[in-house]
Amino acid sequence: MLILVGLGNPGPKYAHNRHNVGFLAMDAMAERWRFGPERSKFQALVREGTIAGANSAVRVLMLKPQTFMNESGRSVLAALSFVKAAPSDVVVFYDELDLAPGRFRMKTGGGAAGHNGVRSLISHIGPDFRRGRIGVGHPGHKDQVMGHVLSDFHKGDRDWLQPLLTALADAAPLLADGLDDKYQAEVLRLAPAEKLDPRKAARTGGEA
Repeated sequence: MLILVGLGNPGPKYAHNRHNVGFLAMDAMAERWRFGPERSKFQALVREGTIAGANSAVRVLMLKPQTFMNESGRSVLAALSFVKAAPSDVVVFYDELDLAPGRFRMKTGGGAAGHNGVRSLISHIGPDFRRGRIGVGHPGHKDQVMGHVLSDFHKGDRDWLQPLLTALADAAPLLADGLDDKYQAEVLRLAPAEKLDPRKAARTGGEA
């Protein structure tokens, strides 16, 4: 089983924040692969379905933790314990300040790099989960980070955001087969984005 997790904060106030891009990615995948309806379980909104891998359909449990970002790990641990899965079965999608808007990178393991949701996961299930890092750019100074991630995407961001969300969903069979490098390459092929300095790129967007 594959466990897909999108990080974000619950409620309409946060729905279009940069910090909630993980939730947006889950919504795009669930729609593309026709997952079942959302229900509440594991302190999360949960959907179940399958993604067609190369050889067979892969069962997927999808979570959008409703604990608020800083406690996301509690929800994921509850799901892992219930389905008896390993951290290597988990792919977490979240906003990445150190990537330019529209860039995407996969990695496994490592630290939290200042992301409180990732820090919570590490404290509950360890560091060895797979990570889909979605670039949202950096505001340029650490004092502006909270305001940046908790504000809505700019109108100009729509030019890259929707194609990227579609690409994340369309390329999912590679993710289901555990081919993370190929998944990353296919996402970037489907939704190409320039390799810009994330601290400069975030300041060039249009008005919110």
